[in-house]
Amino acid sequence: MSGILAENLSGKDVMGSDGTELGMLYNITMDLRTGELNDMIVEPTEETPKRSIDFETDTGGRFRVPISRVQAVKDYIVVQR
Repeated sequence: MSGILAENLSGKDVMGSDGTELGMLYNITMDLRTGELNDMIVEPTEETPKRSIDFETDTGGRFRVPISRVQAVKDYIVVQR
């Protein structure tokens, strides 16, 4: 995700590489000591098949998608599934 401003990611839809719509980008976590990005926090939509998604969830039911799984950022953020 190098060279992309965070403001351009805000509210973007997130899709799995298999075409599954995961939801909308809610937030991004990072290591404050190193500045390294850790996870994207994705707010699932009501249509998201939550049981078939293999990402960890936080206490709010949002998916924690490791940054290393991001494959592309265009109209959608595409993540490896």
